[in-house]
Amino acid sequence: MDWWICATCGVESATEADVCPICADERQWVPADGQAWTTLAELQREGHHLEIRELEPDLFGLTVTPGVGIAQQSKLVRTPAGLLLWDPIGYVDAEVAAAVRDVGPVVAVAASHPHMFGVQVEWARALGGIPVLVSEADAGWVQRPDPAIETWSGEREVLPHVVLSQPGGHFPGSAVVHWAAGAEGRGVLLSGDTIFANADRASASFMRSYPNHLPLSGAVAIRIAEHVARRPFDRLYNNFQGVIPQDARGIVLRSAQRHAAWARGDHDDLT
Repeated sequence: MDWWICATCGVESATEADVCPICADERQWVPADGQAWTTLAELQREGHHLEIRELEPDLFGLTVTPGVGIAQQSKLVRTPAGLLLWDPIGYVDAEVAAAVRDVGPVVAVAASHPHMFGVQVEWARALGGIPVLVSEADAGWVQRPDPAIETWSGEREVLPHVVLSQPGGHFPGSAVVHWAAGAEGRGVLLSGDTIFANADRASASFMRSYPNHLPLSGAVAIRIAEHVARRPFDRLYNNFQGVIPQDARGIVLRSAQRHAAWARGDHDDLT
């Protein structure tokens, strides 16, 4: 092996460093008993297996059991021109890659932000040498450089009517996917945790760090909401299994205003 996987965040690394830089950052965490690294070979011996679940027509959720690292749910967006693999999980093997190829040909791998890089280079290789799209603003967080990595900024139409864009916030390059054909043509936003669908399915959160509970400012929350609201979408999926099933655009805008009001102290009388 000439590369490793952080056991805590599930991101691949070219070096077995004393500490994973992604986990050492204030947005993530290093376990109390110290840094641990693993490899695909070790994970294979643990018997990981993939579950692919259709979330709606042409959108699939990918999870691996036992979970690896942050254990996100990856998304596969299918179009007549191919598929996008979004927020790749921290595990892949020949059987897993074959199951994904059975859904259709994947044309690119992309992540919403560095916590979701997973084993993105290994996924690209397993799926036939496709590009790994990394936001230019967050390229410094790549721990395993590879010729497959292509940086981008602003917006990028990966597939017809499947557009990556960067509202920032959680990380400067934090990205979302707008899929115009989703939700029966009303539009879907794949938000990673740039915008996080809350458990009530009727509100969203805007955070610098979720595990360490660091909020973004009200101004940034509004900026993010207004950025994604430039395109219509009725449904939103986060990077786990959270979903806002309808009126997601309106809910995101209202949630940003609520966030800003609490951050300003508008409701301090309630505390």
